[in-house]
Amino acid sequence: MVQPFDEQPGIESVVSGYTGGHTENPTYKQVKAHTTGHTEAVKITFDPAIVSYADLVEIYWHQTDPTDAMGQFQDRGDNYRPVIFVNGPQQRQIAEASKAKLQASELFDKPIVTTIEDVQPFYPAEAEHQRFYKNNPVVFAEQEAGGRADFIEQYWQDASKVD
Repeated sequence: MVQPFDEQPGIESVVSGYTGGHTENPTYKQVKAHTTGHTEAVKITFDPAIVSYADLVEIYWHQTDPTDAMGQFQDRGDNYRPVIFVNGPQQRQIAEASKAKLQASELFDKPIVTTIEDVQPFYPAEAEHQRFYKNNPVVFAEQEAGGRADFIEQYWQDASKVD
C-alpha cells in the first residue's frame, strides 16, 4: 500500500480542511450536513525538488476510489466526492494526463469520475480532524475495515498495471 501523503519524502505539510463551497470558514458539522457545498480535502505543501506534482497525483489515485462520484468507501455524500484541485494550467495538464492514463489502463470496470477543478479558498478543519489516521487509530481501523483497505489492495497491489 502507498504511504499517506505526510509520510512521503518532500512533503512539508498536509492540512485537512474544506474547499469548493460557498460558506466562509465552514465547520465539520456544516460540511457534513451538506449545507456549504464544500468537499473535504487536504492542502499539501511540497518541495518539488524532492517530489513532483505528478508523483502527488499518483499517490492520490492509490488512496481513493476514482470511480465513485458520491463518496469514498464508508464516507458517503458530495462532501466526499473524488476531486483533484489544481493550481494553474501546468498542474491541470498533469492531472488530466494522469486521469486519461488511468482510464486507458482499464484497471477499473467503471469510468474514472474524479473531477479536476481549479483551486478555491481552503479552510483548515478543526484540530481533531488533522492527522486523523494517526490521532484516531481505532476509528481509522474501523473505516479501513469498511472497504477501503480491501479496495486498495485489490486495485493497487500491482501498480504496474497502469504503466
